[in-house]
Amino acid sequence: MSINIGKYHAEGPFSNQNLLQARSGVYVILGRKNSTSNWTVVDVGESQNVQERVSSHDRSPCWRGQGHSELAVAAIYKDERERMQIERELRQHFAPPCGVY
Repeated sequence: MSINIGKYHAEGPFSNQNLLQARSGVYVILGRKNSTSNWTVVDVGESQNVQERVSSHDRSPCWRGQGHSELAVAAIYKDERERMQIERELRQHFAPPCGVY
């Protein structure tokens, strides 16, 4: 399964975070009102271990508080240098409601 987020190809979206890999990359939290609506970007972040970060994230209450009936996560697996750049680009492009610096 894959999805394009901005100009990047991501794995997902996954409703089960256990399907994420324990690898370095960018995670994108997505939400939608129902199964026929488009995904919107709720949050963007980066981590050395995407699976671990998403599963224990301190911003998860914000994700759930955005009024979406469905949440999922997509991942772009990259090394540290690339993941930080991609996170900045996606945050600027989508201005997600959770995780504002």
